[in-house]
Amino acid sequence: MATYVKINDWVENEGEVADLDGDTFIVALSNTAPGSESTPPTGDGDGVLANVTQISYTNCSSRTLSLASSAQASGTYTIDFSNLVLTASGGTVGPFRYVYIYDDTPTSPADPLVCYFDYGSAITLASGETLTITFNASGLYTKA
Repeated sequence: MATYVKINDWVENEGEVADLDGDTFIVALSNTAPGSESTPPTGDGDGVLANVTQISYTNCSSRTLSLASSAQASGTYTIDFSNLVLTASGGTVGPFRYVYIYDDTPTSPADPLVCYFDYGSAITLASGETLTITFNASGLYTKA
């Protein structure tokens, strides 16, 4: 089971630059630990995709997420995405250990990070193999 880690900057970016119903959210893959990046994306003011060392996506299927629901009920807002199946085709994908979610729509800051999932060890998909990124049944996150 992957471990969810919130990017602190997203709290500000969500309120200032994001349109959760209309923006495009994408998955980014990395095999570099966030704390080992030259500018760690978990640091305050550094939560953008430019601070993540991404792998090559040459043999990877679409990484764009589909919004499943975005709603408020009784003062609690929840956003959820449909599960995403990544497929390697024509060669390997990886290795990667960290699966980031970022908002591809804002331009300032460009590509703010929402969170990442740490899979605990590196994953490499051989051609034809898949990885399903499964989101919690109660949503990616909630806020009250």
